Amino acid sequence: MPVDGRLARGDATRRAILARATDVASIEGLEGLSIGRLAADLELSKSGVFALFGSKEELQLAAVRYAGDVFADNVARPTLEVEPGIGRLHALCENWLGYSERRIFPGGCFFFHAGAEFDARPGRVHDAVAEAGTAFSAFITHTAREAQDIGELRADVDVSLLAFELHALGRAANADSLLHGGIEPYRLARACLRNRIDSAAS
Repeated sequence: MPVDGRLARGDATRRAILARATDVASIEGLEGLSIGRLAADLELSKSGVFALFGSKEELQLAAVRYAGDVFADNVARPTLEVEPGIGRLHALCENWLGYSERRIFPGGCFFFHAGAEFDARPGRVHDAVAEAGTAFSAFITHTAREAQDIGELRADVDVSLLAFELHALGRAANADSLLHGGIEPYRLARACLRNRIDSAAS
């Protein structure tokens, strides 16, 4: 069945807008987004961008969803290609650090920035960002629990605590690298993450 050219062009335009929106938001925050700003950046009509999103809040929510897809492509899906166990847990940490270190978003981890921006601000955008953070925390915990269930993590390891520690180390690397520059925070985080996982191994 042939693809409607207008739909295809509209979808491509929407993706281009969201790619630009998430890049901007990773540095300036989701509040830094505006339909007029994105239209000017991409040399599009303001009315055309408005027709795709309708409001600033809908644009912000779409940006959060798009960033989640990018995160999944760079972190979650490659991790799931590794067999469950310690290897998958190491892969998860490496994929996450690599996503931040490579500056997939120029401001580092999109959700680190968005979480700091909306953590005390109730509303739909807060809820979307919080849901993404909760899902990733659960993914780390599940990955650790899989390793424990097959006997590669000790039975006495508190996987929720381990997941919290791994999450904290990754966020610290992202924050320190953004603030101070350089890759040393990632080197230190990799060593800490590897040691923490290995110390919990059977």
